[in-house]
Amino acid sequence: MTLIDRLKKQELEEIKSKEIITPVIEDNSDKIYAVTLKLQEKLVKYTEKKDLHNVDIRAKLQDFLQEILEEDNMFLTHIEKEETINSAYNDITGYGPITSLIKDDSITEVMVNGPYDIYIEREGKLEKTKIKFKDTAQLMKVIEKIVAPIGRRIDESSPMVDARLPDGSRINAIIPPLALDGPVLTIRKFSKDPYTDKDLIDMGTTSIELMEFLKAAVRARLNILVSGGTGSGKTTTLNVLSSFIPNDERIVSIEDAAELQLHQDHVVRLESRPPNIEGKGEIVIRDLVRNALRMRPDRIIVGEVRSGEALDMLQAMNTGHDGSITTGHANSPRDMLSRLETMVLMAGMDLPLKAIREQISSAIDIIVHQSRLKDGTRKVVSIVEVQGMEEDIITLQEIFKLQIDGKDTRGKLKAHHKSTGIKPKVLQEIKDAGIFLDESIFS
Repeated sequence: MTLIDRLKKQELEEIKSKEIITPVIEDNSDKIYAVTLKLQEKLVKYTEKKDLHNVDIRAKLQDFLQEILEEDNMFLTHIEKEETINSAYNDITGYGPITSLIKDDSITEVMVNGPYDIYIEREGKLEKTKIKFKDTAQLMKVIEKIVAPIGRRIDESSPMVDARLPDGSRINAIIPPLALDGPVLTIRKFSKDPYTDKDLIDMGTTSIELMEFLKAAVRARLNILVSGGTGSGKTTTLNVLSSFIPNDERIVSIEDAAELQLHQDHVVRLESRPPNIEGKGEIVIRDLVRNALRMRPDRIIVGEVRSGEALDMLQAMNTGHDGSITTGHANSPRDMLSRLETMVLMAGMDLPLKAIREQISSAIDIIVHQSRLKDGTRKVVSIVEVQGMEEDIITLQEIFKLQIDGKDTRGKLKAHHKSTGIKPKVLQEIKDAGIFLDESIFS
């Protein structure tokens, strides 16, 4: 071997000695899941003998985990033990793997597309998470755990359900055979502490001038309709508007799944009911609106009108139940009026279009339109007054609007709310109610 060959060989050996060998990491997810199931079984047997009310569940799980590891002669690292205990704890006291997402206040929406694809919305943007369910059975168990306490059910005969979490967060679940890739669970989270008017102003959803006007409108018992697309923040705004209702009034709220967080003393909450397993016993929003009229309400708040209940709501507004507030899906205030016409026709009443429009124009005073902008922010984009009829057309007058001023350095839209300079006709009604409103906000 020549000197050159010996040097080459020595160089190769030195390179090999410096190579970093990547260890093979074993996937222990199956092992952890198996231990988690055993932990849950032990805790269930324990609860059959003793009440868990004053028991430290996490400490008890640690004791059981040690027993299981000794019985099965199994070894888990400290991190794996923590993961196992957290998994069992979340399954027992929470909602499985998505418990941490539900508890995270920065997340506004959780979207579970089958057991292995979980997305979240944060600051108006979608992100995919690394969190996964073990299998479809675990996901179904979580869905059933959510819907069962409020008397809802989900199975092959009833594969869709709307429900809510204890904090009011909105739940929708749809399962096979309608969902082809496994159960789909969508959670629209609500803040633990309801947003106030100050919060909406600070977030730029609205402005001080807009809030002053809407506060006066609510207290003067004007009928308000909050319109907007899906996820535009209609329910949040409805919540804030309802907080302006005086504490000495009787409020009846009507919803598909109770989400409103009303803090007045005298509140009656009504919730619709789906049909039972035999297809009977369904109570729809329209039934509840009609019943609410017999309950001596000062205010009727309907979470959302989407069908024939619109006619009953309009009639309530026109027959002495002033100050009612509701929401509806629409792309603009004018579109909201067209949708109301369609909803009234869905009630099965063969009314001429002019009569429907007269009902709408005399019932609705203010339309607050919200939108979700391209940067993910939710803003009130227009406040419109319904002024009456001119021949066969409902006349609208915009009072405030959102003006876009471009983008900032982070790509967020810069915008501000401005008055159109026109004083609304309802200003006289606000004055007659003895409510002071600084008219300079319309300048």
